[in-house]
Parts: sequence; structure tokens; C-alpha cells
Amino acid sequence: MDNIFDSHAHYDARQFNPDRDALLESLPGSGVRFVMSAADTLASARRALALAERYDYIYCSAGIHPHNAKDAPADMEAKISEIAKNSPKVRAIGEAGLDYHYDFSPREIQIEIFERQLILANDLSMPIIVHDREAHADTLRLLKKHRPKGVVHCYSGSAEMACELLEIGMYIGFTGVVTFPNAKKVLQAAEAVPPERLLVETDCPYMAPVPMRGKRCDSSMLVHVIRKLAEIKGIDPQELADITCKNACELFGI
Repeated sequence: MDNIFDSHAHYDARQFNPDRDALLESLPGSGVRFVMSAADTLASARRALALAERYDYIYCSAGIHPHNAKDAPADMEAKISEIAKNSPKVRAIGEAGLDYHYDFSPREIQIEIFERQLILANDLSMPIIVHDREAHADTLRLLKKHRPKGVVHCYSGSAEMACELLEIGMYIGFTGVVTFPNAKKVLQAAEAVPPERLLVETDCPYMAPVPMRGKRCDSSMLVHVIRKLAEIKGIDPQELADITCKNACELFGI
């Protein structure tokens, strides 16, 4: 399989410190055409950008994850904009959003920082990468309010919510979760999303798909996600890889 676009990875994560360069040099040989390395802090954005500038096939985002919302600087918008405007390899804002599972940042602060990044993404005419964990109602409310271009990554909502996201123009990203035995809700959502609005992602180093569970995830494992989604859609896996690559290129302007 080739033409794979991993639309959400974290190659600046410490889990890749032992062999990052060797791995990133090998991925194109595994059929990986492009990678979006998503940031979760300003420091992460700078690390992701350094990787993107070193490897032609890697692009990156700049933004602040809800876990880190409480630490966002007062001039967050200026700092994100500085990173985003200084390199053509920065193609999205985020990942930004809400996480009510861990609540590492107070919810009211998460909402404030997410909304500010939604406004910034629209002001910069850039797509936003959205994190939503157990915060579906507030996430949907804010997306309907601001109607950005973007993707809800590692989708965990219902099929009904997926349809509402499609109506406002969002793409929806699926990870190795679609291969898990208990993934009934996610599979129902995947069935509801037409191929032209699907993205595939690893969220590596996390979320390794079956049969790689328990291992450090990387973009070469995305073939398992693609095969499962192709099965759901009743199309050839290579066709689904081609479609999702085209989708991600359109979203991120590549």
C-alpha cells in the first residue's frame, strides 16, 4: 500500500527519542507519503516544525492542547501566529479542544483557550485540529458557533454527532480504535462518514491498532486502520488510502 497520509502524529514525543531519525527516514519506504505532526504546546510546535523542516514529507501544526490550556500565555495568539506565519510547513492550528476525561486544566479555561484558537484559525484562514474527549456537547456547540475548517481527530462521538459535524464542513479522523474489539460506537460513526470526508491517523506513539496492540505506534501501522475502514466502506484499501490522502491534502493545503 502507498499514498498514505497520517493526518495526526506526535513525532516530537519522547517515546521516539531513541530512534526518531532512523524511523522517520524509513517511513516513506513503508508507503507513507505525508505526515501531519500535531503540536500540543508552543514548545512542541517548535519541535514539530524542526522535524517538518528536516523531512520533506512532514508538515506540522501550532497550538495548545486542552491538557495544557491552564499554562497558555496571555499572548497565546501572537506566539502561535509567529510560528504559523514563519514557515510554509505549518499547515494547521492545534491540536486544540476539550478533554473532560482527565480535566488536567479547569473546564472553563479549556473552553476559553479552545475558543480563542478557533477564532485565531479563522483569522489566519487555517484549518484547526480538534481534540474532543468526553466533551462532545461543548465541542459541537463551539464548532457550530465558529464554523472553522478542520478535523475532529481520533473521533469518539456518535454517528449522529458525526453527521452534525459533516453539516458544518468538518472532516473526521479515525485511529487504530476502529480495529479494537469493543469499537462498536466508533465503527457506527465511521459508517456514517462518507469517504470524501474521512481522514486516517495514528495519533502515534499512542493508539497502536490490532494486531500491534501494546507496541509503540508509528505511521507504518496505519495500513491496519485503512484496511478496516475500507472493509466498512466496501472498497479496496488502496482506493481508501488514495481518497484519504487527497482529503488531507485538500484540508491542509498540500
